[in-house]
Amino acid sequence: MKIAVEGCCHGQLDAIYAQIAKLEAQNNYKVDLLLICGDFQAVRNWQDLACMAVPDKYKALADFHKYYTGEKVAPILTIVIGGNHEASNYMWELYHGGWLAQNLYFLGHAGSVLVNGLKIAGVSGIFKGPDFRKGHHEKLPYDQSSKRSIYHVREYDIRRLSLLSSPHIFLSHDWPQSIEQHGDVQDLLRRKRFLEPDVRTNKLGSPPLMGLLQNLKPKWWFAAHLHARYEATYVHPSNDPSHQGQAPPSQPVQNPDEILIEDDDEPMVPSSEPPSTVPSDNPDEILLDDEEVEVEALPPAPVPPALTQFLALDKCLPKRQFLEVIDVDILSSNPTPVISFDPEWLAINRAFHPWFSTTAQQRTFPDEQEARAMVAKELEWVHTNVKTDENGVIPVEDWQTFAQTAPGPGSEGANKNRQPPAYVNPQTVAFCKMLDIQDKINS
Repeated sequence: MKIAVEGCCHGQLDAIYAQIAKLEAQNNYKVDLLLICGDFQAVRNWQDLACMAVPDKYKALADFHKYYTGEKVAPILTIVIGGNHEASNYMWELYHGGWLAQNLYFLGHAGSVLVNGLKIAGVSGIFKGPDFRKGHHEKLPYDQSSKRSIYHVREYDIRRLSLLSSPHIFLSHDWPQSIEQHGDVQDLLRRKRFLEPDVRTNKLGSPPLMGLLQNLKPKWWFAAHLHARYEATYVHPSNDPSHQGQAPPSQPVQNPDEILIEDDDEPMVPSSEPPSTVPSDNPDEILLDDEEVEVEALPPAPVPPALTQFLALDKCLPKRQFLEVIDVDILSSNPTPVISFDPEWLAINRAFHPWFSTTAQQRTFPDEQEARAMVAKELEWVHTNVKTDENGVIPVEDWQTFAQTAPGPGSEGANKNRQPPAYVNPQTVAFCKMLDIQDKINS
């Protein structure tokens, strides 16, 4: 499966899809899936702009409303997360995830789905310490404080994600804290000098995300936010003694479609091939052909350490490195990518729903052992009560189909510049019905 990955979108869907079409024509391939790492800006109309925490000079309708109203349809199945520049009212409507428009799926504030068996998880927003342990208390109309705090990552979302088995791909807007130390940090600082104080004091990135990276060990981790292309390889600690003392291998992303703008010269990678070994002849060697020799069993072959390939990308602007295309092997023979619910994530949602707070107060969470036992019990409920198709999966579209909840631009009436009312999204209603949980978004 060919997957395109985009950094910050900032509403520039037309340019992103055009760039993918250009790469497809140049390289004679077809991109199957697009992943967007936040600052998506799903702005449906002028009232949504009043819910964005950005300076007025950056408030623009951009492209999304055309896809929302059906004037255009996304040519590629697209999965997105949120960042810190969002129409947060619309993202809250779909807190549990859902279709933002035809063929454009939002993972939710946190989420995990399957695409032809490929497990893709992600978290929206950015980390801010003072809000991390609070509940999701923000309500329309937002004041200047809640307009920002609503996109701050909560412990509730991180704890739920930590209970997943390892996803193949993880999406975040923030970088995991200190991930820059596992790549060419000097090159990063040469291009982004303003990051130096945070790098020096180990304050760059999100501490909870580094915890997730170490716990989940995904093969790929994609991010955005800092408007810089950056790659790193995180080598997870291993109990295998053969790995002790080994330096992390340098495995840069190989991408023939990469467009290099800021750096004309790439450093040469020295050859790492081991020297050949030739056995020496020994005239004094004693051959014991006729004697019984006790031969020790060979030690087991060392298990290679788990690696997470991290890649951050820039924002969608001309001459920026905002897009990457990768190849991912999947077992499915279905040529059409289809999003289905991750049963494990559904079980986690059922298990943790009593801890979902819509006030500033957050209940103390159960410990990990208790939480995992709860999830195992709820997974049995999911297998028993949520219907699967003939392939044993739960297609998202069996429960959620896109529906407009707000008017398009020009239909807001006299209240164009005011924040909109809270709309009830039928996709959220359907998700809660599927899991037999209370709809706390619309209650």
